[in-house]
Amino acid sequence: MKTEDNLKKAFAGESQANRKYLAYAERAEKENLPGVAKLFRAAAAAETVHAHKHLSVMQGATTTRQNLEDALAGEIHEFKSMYPQMIADAEAETAKQALMSFKYANEVEQVHANLYQKALDLMDKLPVEDYYVCKICGYTVAQEAPDKCPVCGANKQNFFKVD
Repeated sequence: MKTEDNLKKAFAGESQANRKYLAYAERAEKENLPGVAKLFRAAAAAETVHAHKHLSVMQGATTTRQNLEDALAGEIHEFKSMYPQMIADAEAETAKQALMSFKYANEVEQVHANLYQKALDLMDKLPVEDYYVCKICGYTVAQEAPDKCPVCGANKQNFFKVD
């Protein structure tokens, strides 16, 4: 069905625009352009509204259990299939920065899969914990940031607490 395909494309496009605009906002802040940064964050928020609406129409966010199963399957696909091929391609093309980016992401996707599996296993008993994410590689950990990131080696100051 064409409309279903269009909803999927629109969801992907809006989601990508959100992430891109947040990166643009971060860059504008670094360039001391707070007005531009705020505009990018506002547009990013609007793109999120669009993406959530498209996902809702597609009935893409169902029960929490189904959402966890979907997230787990996605992470497993990324670290078992998607990133290994991208890593091989980057190695073949000696694209060092892309290679590092793909390797970091691949390792962290495995961590995410483990976190989702734990959430599925514990579901109602999963404790409410603080999560910390490494700004360099995305490594995600519960309770407390480590002194040194096990994926990229960044120090504790490179972790931020997820609200």
